[in-house]
Amino acid sequence: MYLKRILYVLPLAVLLGAGPAEEFPQAEITNGIVRAKIYLPDAKKGYYRGTRFDWSGNMPELDANGHTYFGQWFRRYDPTLHDAIMGPVEAFSPVGYDEAAVGENFLVIGVGMLAKPEEDRYFFANKYQIVDAGSWKVKKKSSQVEFRHVLKGDAYAYDYTKTVALTQGKAELVLSHTLKNTGKKTIESQVYNHNFFMLDNQPTGPDYVTTLTFEPSGDAGRTAARGRLEGKQILYNKPLERGEHLQFESLVGFSDVAKDYDITIENRKTGAAVRITSDRPLSKLAFWSPATTICPEPFIHVKVEPGETFTWTINYQFYSLKDADR
Repeated sequence: MYLKRILYVLPLAVLLGAGPAEEFPQAEITNGIVRAKIYLPDAKKGYYRGTRFDWSGNMPELDANGHTYFGQWFRRYDPTLHDAIMGPVEAFSPVGYDEAAVGENFLVIGVGMLAKPEEDRYFFANKYQIVDAGSWKVKKKSSQVEFRHVLKGDAYAYDYTKTVALTQGKAELVLSHTLKNTGKKTIESQVYNHNFFMLDNQPTGPDYVTTLTFEPSGDAGRTAARGRLEGKQILYNKPLERGEHLQFESLVGFSDVAKDYDITIENRKTGAAVRITSDRPLSKLAFWSPATTICPEPFIHVKVEPGETFTWTINYQFYSLKDADR
C-alpha cells in the first residue's frame, strides 16, 4: 500500500513541488476508518489567513479505505493568498459590500469585518484588510473538531458554529453548521463548498467521472474542448495539462429540493470515490478543474433575520469502486 501511494503522489508532486515546511496549529481526527488532518484558525500562525474562505475546516489530508482525497493542489503558498487552502472548504459571498462606502466595513462570514477599498467591484481574489476578525474557539475530540466564530457589532453580528465530524463505523465525513444572527441587520449570502478533491493524488482527466442526479446543461466557454456534459455526467475529453482548466460557471437543471444536492466523483483508475449530499437545496452549481484538482462547487442560499438561526449539513461518503461492484 505504501508503494502504491508513492506512485499516486509522484505525478502531482512533479507539478506542484514541495509545500511549506513550517508547522501550523492543527488537529487530527479518526474513527478507525477515516483519518483527517485539519489546520486550525489562528490570526498569527494559522495556515490560512486570507479573506475569501471560511477559516474553519481547512483539511490538507483525508484517508479512507486505502485512498486519499485531499492535498496541496496549488504551486505557490502564502497564508494570505485567497486560494492557498485545501479540502472541503467553504466561502460566503460578502454581506453589506454594496451599501458600504469606501473605508467602511462589510462582512465575510468565517473571516470577519473587512474594509472596503476604492475599487470598481468586489473581487474574491483581492486581499482585503481585516478590521475585526472576531474570536475563534476550537473544541477537539478524537473524531471531531468544533469551531465557533463569534463576531460582535451593532449592525452585523453572529454566532457561527461548524463541526467537522467522522461518523462512527462509517467512511463518512459530516460538516454541520449553525449560524445565529445576533446583530440588527439581516444576513443574506451564498455559501458554497469548493471541494478541492485530489483523489489518490491523480491529475485530472478522463479517469475522473462526476455524476449528478439530474441532466445538467451549461456552457464551458473557452474551455469546452477539454470536457463535456453527457447525460447526468461531467466528463473530460483529455488529461489536463499545467495551465489548463475546465470550467462550467453555472450548471442548470436542478430542482429546488435537497435531493438534487447529490454529487459523486469517481476515479476509474484508482477506484477512489466520494458522494456528496446536503439537507439544503442547491441555489447554484458550478464546476472548476485545473490539472491538479477537481471541484464541483454547490451553492446554498443563506438568509438569517436578526435573532434567527440558519442550519445546514453536508455529508461526504467515501467508498471504493471495487467494493461498490461487489
